[in-house]
Amino acid sequence: MARKAVAKDDEIFALRLARSAPDLWPMLERLYGHRAEYPAFRDRLLTALRTAWADRPKDLRRLDLQRDLEPDWFQRPDRVGYVFYIDRFAGDLRKVLDKLDYLEDLGVSYVHLMPCLKPRPGDSDGGYSVMDYRAVNPAYGTMEDLESVATALRARGMNLCVDLVLNHTAKEHDWAERARAGDPTYQDYYLMFDSDTEPKRFEETLVEVFPDNAPGNFTYYPDFGKWVWTTFNEHQWDLNWANPQVFLEITEIMLFLANRGVDVLRLDAVAFMWKRLGTRCQSEPEVHMLLQALRACCRIACPAVLHLEEAIVAPAEMLPYFGRGAHDGKEGNLAYHNSLMVQFWNALATRDTRMMTHVMQTHFPPVLTNATYATYIRCHDDIGWAVTDEDAAVFGISGPGHRAYLADFYEGRFPGSFARGALFQENPATGDKRISGSFASLAGLEKALSEGDAGAAEQAVQRVLLGHALIAGFGGIPLIYMGDELATLNDYSYRDRPDHAHDSRWLHRPMMDWALAATRHSADTPAARCFRGVRHILARRKAVAELHGGVPTEILSAPIPGLFIAARHAPTHNLLGIYNFSEGWSHLPADWLRAQGITRFHDELSEAAVALHDGHIALPPQARLWLV
Repeated sequence: MARKAVAKDDEIFALRLARSAPDLWPMLERLYGHRAEYPAFRDRLLTALRTAWADRPKDLRRLDLQRDLEPDWFQRPDRVGYVFYIDRFAGDLRKVLDKLDYLEDLGVSYVHLMPCLKPRPGDSDGGYSVMDYRAVNPAYGTMEDLESVATALRARGMNLCVDLVLNHTAKEHDWAERARAGDPTYQDYYLMFDSDTEPKRFEETLVEVFPDNAPGNFTYYPDFGKWVWTTFNEHQWDLNWANPQVFLEITEIMLFLANRGVDVLRLDAVAFMWKRLGTRCQSEPEVHMLLQALRACCRIACPAVLHLEEAIVAPAEMLPYFGRGAHDGKEGNLAYHNSLMVQFWNALATRDTRMMTHVMQTHFPPVLTNATYATYIRCHDDIGWAVTDEDAAVFGISGPGHRAYLADFYEGRFPGSFARGALFQENPATGDKRISGSFASLAGLEKALSEGDAGAAEQAVQRVLLGHALIAGFGGIPLIYMGDELATLNDYSYRDRPDHAHDSRWLHRPMMDWALAATRHSADTPAARCFRGVRHILARRKAVAELHGGVPTEILSAPIPGLFIAARHAPTHNLLGIYNFSEGWSHLPADWLRAQGITRFHDELSEAAVALHDGHIALPPQARLWLV
């Protein structure tokens, strides 16, 4: 009997290898086929895949089969994400288990634990400077605790997402320590130079990511006489992905985490993985070859696992992370819809949706192959104002000028701004600024409460609910950042911590207010009203089949200003997501809606009929409808 089971397992592996081999070996041939060690590398990779499959627990193998049979499982409208730092949400991994009832109450089915793998001591870029990929941050628990969380989530129908940083390791990682000690094998894991000649040539076209506290892209280490590529911080050493051994090591780590029960690997900083002289060294063609090959490895050894690729770039650069041309449908399953987030804030500030409509119409296809968006309004990071000069020029405005306006508006410096945020980094070469701040504070709640303006506070609450309705109704997987559902305000206490004071992003990384959360069902406060509103939006999303990620989306040009309208063309019905960004009432002609296929004036969001007034739908400020 045991031999039959082994034979069956071998057959399943062989079938999956045959399925994904055309997506894997041609990419690796192009990347590494010219290297003498390529045949040995290929053999070692195949062994690693077989070993990971042999070690995969039975319940996860069953999940592999289930998701193979239901490949759209992650596109369904019952997927709703929640993102948090473990210590700030619960304290540690074991205490996360005590908070799952809260997440289930909200309607969450996808949980992203912000970086939980073992970071370097001290400043670790919020946990993204990893010194051991196979261990959990000891402050949070152990790898066994992470497995317990994964098991508990799975029992509730929830998915676990964990970060895997691909561009760099901490300088304290074992590979880096061996490189520092002079081991040439491990020095080839990184990008190291004996003089500054080549780094200076690269710097001519590179962009500084953190110009304020980590200027430049290289660091000199006199103790071992090398210049090391350090894109993000001095303590984060960029990996040399031109070395096939790096691919093998990361693949083994990826499969190790998958076998611990991780459902989604959030691949961090992927745009920077490949370096080419004379370029920005971002989103080079080889990046997509690498990501397709990594995805193929998972489809062979752990096909239940998804890849979320973190590439916060302009639309034309972002879409290839879903796969384009030869990579179509073979690369990332998920990628952040950064443009939707930026355009939400742009439309709120300007009360004008024309640029938002133009960007969504011009740059994004109606449907993706085997993939969908991760939609969000806020995250742990800053907001970079990704409005291109070309898109700004369509409306006769200056790109740099408009980006400066948005930065000033959300810092709270622009006259009439409702926002309260803080500057995070300014690039002196371009003048571009990035902004930190919580959803509620940027939406006006902090200012309204400080001034005792009840009307403005309610308007801020409605802005928060407008944003959540937008990301829930756009398709894809909406991601709620911890505390946004409770209208959490900026936390200025970060300034009192020496390890945080230099980084304003901690402004929107507060501790979870569980006392506030306890009032969510009874109080008449902005926090409770936001929670109940978000909870309702998510419950309605799950009931609306037209919000499946595979349904084509068409962005319509609204017949009146201030409205953003997304039509979803499902076989059953057309559904129009209508969002009012103006601060006054809008009146949308019923005849125009009928021309878009609306035959029954029913709002799926409020579960109510929509009344017509003199042949129009009347929309209050910040109104949101899912109309069929």
